[in-house]
Amino acid sequence: MVVRWVHDDLVMGQRFVACDREQSFLMPPDVRDWLPENHLAWFVIDAVGEMNLDAFYGAYRQDGRSRPAYDPAMMVGLLLYAYARGVRSSRMIERGCDEDVAFRVLAAQQRPDHATIARFVERHQDAIAGLFGEVLSVCAKSGLAKVGVIAVDGTKLHANASRDENLDYEQIAREIVEEAKAVDAAEDELYGEARGDELPPELQTSQGRRGWLREAKRRLDEQRRQEARPIPQPRPQRLKEAKRRLEEELSTECQANAAYEHYRAHGRMKNGRRLGAPPKPYTPPATPEGRINVTDPDSRVVKGLHGFIQGYNAQAVTNEHQIVIAAEVMSAGGDFGHLEPMLDAAQAELAAAGVTDTPGVLLADAGYWHQQQMQHVVDRGIQVLIPPDASKRKGARPGWDGGLYAFMRRVLDSERGGELYRQRQPMIEPVFGHTKFNRGIDRFQRRGRAAVRTEWRLITATHNLLKLHRHVLAAA
Repeated sequence: MVVRWVHDDLVMGQRFVACDREQSFLMPPDVRDWLPENHLAWFVIDAVGEMNLDAFYGAYRQDGRSRPAYDPAMMVGLLLYAYARGVRSSRMIERGCDEDVAFRVLAAQQRPDHATIARFVERHQDAIAGLFGEVLSVCAKSGLAKVGVIAVDGTKLHANASRDENLDYEQIAREIVEEAKAVDAAEDELYGEARGDELPPELQTSQGRRGWLREAKRRLDEQRRQEARPIPQPRPQRLKEAKRRLEEELSTECQANAAYEHYRAHGRMKNGRRLGAPPKPYTPPATPEGRINVTDPDSRVVKGLHGFIQGYNAQAVTNEHQIVIAAEVMSAGGDFGHLEPMLDAAQAELAAAGVTDTPGVLLADAGYWHQQQMQHVVDRGIQVLIPPDASKRKGARPGWDGGLYAFMRRVLDSERGGELYRQRQPMIEPVFGHTKFNRGIDRFQRRGRAAVRTEWRLITATHNLLKLHRHVLAAA
């Protein structure tokens, strides 16, 4: 009900602030008035100003010719802010540059389209992965990169692929043949008697253990990681790449088996005696066994929190401030064997960030138990606390008694050991929880180990940015 007060000729009623959408700006707008002073966007702009972006600028022509590109500093700031807000789609970033004030401030009122953003990410893949170290350096200047106690753990993230696309060798070969027949039929319809290229002959070998074969597969996986082949986009090319990888794995198994057989036949012990009776004969299969995902051949079926998924094992090392000091992606689903490599990665990142301190204690769960690697870490002056028994297991594992197992159980049962190990969960688990649930990042958008590694490092770099932003606000 409208209440009016009448006094002589004066009538008063409801009053509102004027809303005139056709009013032109009387003065040029100032973007500094659009966001509060402590907004994350301003913090990201200041952080980018402290980073070394030579790797980005070096990819462009120096002669001033060709069409001008968007300033890499602007694009980097846009990516960091978007990932910090859980926005990874190039189309959503493009929309933000139109509709979101913070995005418009970061983009300086420019509007790069989604194709430009996607090409920037693809072109500067290695440089974007290097942003992790640049952000860590900024954290180190604020005193957040201290490493008295550090923790390592992994989390499983969905790949940009379906489990239904895991095919065996026979299925892949059959689909390649069917694809070739379909292409031939289409060309026959267009060109009459013209023929297409025939499929190359399948690689077959009759070359002819457990540890040798496992080590050979590990070396093959490391070789693939270093090669970092991009995943082809057309499905026929991905099928051929999956087929090639299965054949490569079989060839590696054959070579390792042959080397093992030669070692057993001709090798000698330290005292000069022969190794003994030859092992039971073993012949590798004639055709590759196992299955491979034809959408993302680098991904694997891994055990996640709610069952098995097609994905990757994303590894991280954190300190007491929940700052990620190392971030890598593994294709193997388990954490076994990743303890020392992740420590190496952490110390390399810290050295690059100007942090000279050596970690005093390394914490990890039972999945990282690897006696040889643990001994190597201790030899470097770093105490290791890893329980030999998983938390869900009742009692000790069969055969895991005495020696280092008993020693570690005694250390963890002590007051100081238990106090230290209880720091592990609050140091690293909230990082994964914040990333997967608060920011909504529970799957990768890109394909291939190299591309996924870049994505994971950008995700963890923006986690560190958010922690640093909160630290600065709290200090202020």
